[in-house]
Amino acid sequence: MSRAVLLFLIIVSLNGFSSQDEKGQELKVEVLGKLEDGTLFDNSLIREPLVVELGRKQVIPGLEQGLLDMCVGEKRKLTVPPNLGYGRRGFPPSIPGDSVLLFETELVTLVKSTYWKKLMDNMIPIACFLLVPGLLCLIGYYLYLKANVPKISKRKFKEEKKSKAKNK
Repeated sequence: MSRAVLLFLIIVSLNGFSSQDEKGQELKVEVLGKLEDGTLFDNSLIREPLVVELGRKQVIPGLEQGLLDMCVGEKRKLTVPPNLGYGRRGFPPSIPGDSVLLFETELVTLVKSTYWKKLMDNMIPIACFLLVPGLLCLIGYYLYLKANVPKISKRKFKEEKKSKAKNK
């Protein structure tokens, strides 16, 4: 099966094409997920809307493809084939293997990513990757220096302090 098997119907577009989503944006979507026999396996209407950032692989590929280019307020019915869903293994116990999934979606809100948000999302993991080994090296170096400092007994320290005081 190819990606062309992913079918969607645009049912209603309440706000026209004023704001469309694209990769990297955060979407809040109401989702109603069913199997072909009508068994309900997901319903965001009874909880908070599903929050998805496009391009991050947070949902199955078929659902993410179906959410692309949606407008705020738009409703779609998506038919997701098994190869773009959960595949042969399914998602037991609610979704058996090789299941065609039916979704009814509505885009509630769309949060556009700013330049700084994109930059931070990409830079923070790299910075952490570099900072952690650097900090560990600094701690190790500090402990090494501290271990190699000659230790002076308290009595000898007091004697040196007295001799310095007499010389002044």
